[in-house]
Amino acid sequence: MKLRLNLSTSPRENKRPFLAAAVAIGGVALIAFVILSHSAYVSWQANRAFRADISHWESEIRTDQQKRQALEIYFHTPESQQILERSAFLNSLIGERSFPWTKIFMDLEQTLPPGVRVISISPKLQNGRAQVALKVGALDDASKIKFLEAMEKSKTFTGMELKSDSSTEQATSADRITLELTVWYEIS
Repeated sequence: MKLRLNLSTSPRENKRPFLAAAVAIGGVALIAFVILSHSAYVSWQANRAFRADISHWESEIRTDQQKRQALEIYFHTPESQQILERSAFLNSLIGERSFPWTKIFMDLEQTLPPGVRVISISPKLQNGRAQVALKVGALDDASKIKFLEAMEKSKTFTGMELKSDSSTEQATSADRITLELTVWYEIS
């Protein structure tokens, strides 16, 4: 039979509370590590998907930029420039065709005094307004002055600019005075 005797001077220390606390703290640390590892993994996966989306959109942007450059090169060729000029001309013709001729003649009828007639009219559309070049014939100076005063007072015709004023003394001519002027006409 063997006897175990403690021959040391101090009694043996009980380390069980320390070990229990260390195990408890280690367990909490392990659980925290697992939770943090899981959240880091989920974040990494989300960033990976986000980076894949970004690279997809960047590649689409690059292909669109290449298409745009190819189109710019195409539209700067002489053939394309000719087509663009032709389409601009056709669009201007369509714009002139959609000009409200009836309305402008009704407004001119209200503005023209007796003894004045319109010889020619040509509009140019610009930003919802029309710059109208008028050639007008008048019988005498009084009719001419009445016409110019009526144009200045008109609310539909603005910015009158007289280009030329010529008179003839021919007895056969119906218009003894010819005026050329430009005015702005509001299309609305």
